[in-house]
Amino acid sequence: MIGRLRIAVLAIVFCFVSSPQSASAATLEGTVTTSDGQAISGAMVTVFSPNRMRKETVFTDARGRYAIVLRYDGELTVRARASRFADQIIEVTIGADERQTIDLQLPPFATDLDRSNALSASAHLTSLPWRDTDDRQPFIAQCNYCHQVGNPLTRGKRTAESWKESIQRMEGYMAIVTDEQVERFSQVLSEGFDGEPVDVVQTYDASPELAAAKVEEWLVGDGMSFIHDADVGEDGKLYGVDEGHDVIWILDRESNTVEKVALPDSDLPVGGLLSGAAMPIGIFTGKHGPHSLAQAKDGRFWFTNALSSTLMSFDPETRGFEVIEIGEGALYPHTIRIDAKGIVWFTIAVSNQLARFDPETKELTVLQLPHNGFWRWATDTFFPLLLKYAARTPRGNKHIALSPHKTMSGIEYADLFNLPYGIDINPKDGGVWYAKLWANKIGHVDPETLEITEYDTPLKGPRRPRFDADGILWIPAFDESALLRFDPKTGEFKIFELPTLSPDEYETPYALNVDRATGDVWLTSNMSDRILRFIPSEERFISYPSPTRVTWLRDLVFTKDGKICSSSSNLPAYAIEDGVPSFICLDPEGGARDRARVADAQE
Repeated sequence: MIGRLRIAVLAIVFCFVSSPQSASAATLEGTVTTSDGQAISGAMVTVFSPNRMRKETVFTDARGRYAIVLRYDGELTVRARASRFADQIIEVTIGADERQTIDLQLPPFATDLDRSNALSASAHLTSLPWRDTDDRQPFIAQCNYCHQVGNPLTRGKRTAESWKESIQRMEGYMAIVTDEQVERFSQVLSEGFDGEPVDVVQTYDASPELAAAKVEEWLVGDGMSFIHDADVGEDGKLYGVDEGHDVIWILDRESNTVEKVALPDSDLPVGGLLSGAAMPIGIFTGKHGPHSLAQAKDGRFWFTNALSSTLMSFDPETRGFEVIEIGEGALYPHTIRIDAKGIVWFTIAVSNQLARFDPETKELTVLQLPHNGFWRWATDTFFPLLLKYAARTPRGNKHIALSPHKTMSGIEYADLFNLPYGIDINPKDGGVWYAKLWANKIGHVDPETLEITEYDTPLKGPRRPRFDADGILWIPAFDESALLRFDPKTGEFKIFELPTLSPDEYETPYALNVDRATGDVWLTSNMSDRILRFIPSEERFISYPSPTRVTWLRDLVFTKDGKICSSSSNLPAYAIEDGVPSFICLDPEGGARDRARVADAQE
């Protein structure tokens, strides 16, 4: 049974680079200009490894200049990309200790459709004819929460009936939409995505900070992988849990090797406790569904298994697993954090719970969070039974037809679910704070008394919050394109609207993290393929574009060498420009260091 302790190891090691990394470094430098010779500031120069499983990117300065010091060599692909221009792609052969000057020119787009297709999903969403923001808001909450409409395949011209079929498939993975909303969304998508080019001009912020940055990406998994979260270990490696395939991906950034470690098997069917749901387009092959992870002081990673409703630990040294059954009607364990005492805390999203686990005593405590209304109480109480009934018909979605939002007029997702989501620990007093995504609340748990206090948020969609070093809680407002600052001492909120690339766009900030040394807040900006950096002392945002179209980032983590890393895991992964997920790391000073190394070599 799931509750038994089991040890399982399956590791497959493969290498990303086709030639070994040498002590010397290949270097490219040059300029990026328009076809008539005008310098382009903020252009991205991306260099792909010989097998295209690695890529490194730098950004041009105000004079259009770039310099990149590579960690691979051989037959490389170089791509220059900038807003409002077509890409230029060339092939380069370079040795490990060689430096080449490559000047790149970006031509105009050949057609208006090419120009439109190069725009981010946020631009294309402006074409959808919503009546107002209230009409649009359920679409953001239910249809933007795991993916973009980020490429022509996903936003092509279709009939309303075809869109309706797609939305109904999404309902198999907890898209809580009424029949009226299904009809409305289908109509809007059919009218808005008409196959015609979108006439939107996006403006990117080519700041001095952008020119100093460097982005590294490692492709991993397959087109059906769903690497939900990543974390950086004390060993400097990146660990990512693949919710779609029940595996852990381990990236050694120094050797550019990846291990694939399978989770122990389960007696549950594919889909786990949600086997009665159709699941996202039928791609999940796992039974556990690992979701969120955090490393303890003893080196073990603890992670939540969303589909099997278990807590699991993984020892990177022995490759051993320990499985803890949660029980008590727990559904969809979600985000996990570990406090200073080594206590593991995690939210349980669908059943509106929060859990505390002591690895030393093996004591597990599950807290029922406030229900906040009759219908939410009914969901918390009876939804586990409904899913158990639905499992009699695998992937049949029986639970949807029986839900009150389908059977009773006026009942919507926000009336039915609290959805405790993100969680973090206050470094000042050890208090545990969580966010309820659909109830629009944040809550506090006293770690000693377990007393619970909740607060309404001024904006909808609080998702994955984090504390800074001073005990200020920063909250991404997913539904309303904003960043919230909350002071637990005063109970006061402050709102900062996120910068968008054109006036009519909106953003979906999924997660954030705070560099406790600098105080800078880093946010995912998942509708426009960006990472945002907010400097509180200046109340200023800095935008870092992703080199990859259809970038959907999850938890952000910091490495000891100063990088901000995440997993790019749009669902489905094959809609990403590269066709598979990736680990991605942004080094705010990496580009500046490359420029300095090139300048030193020239002297």
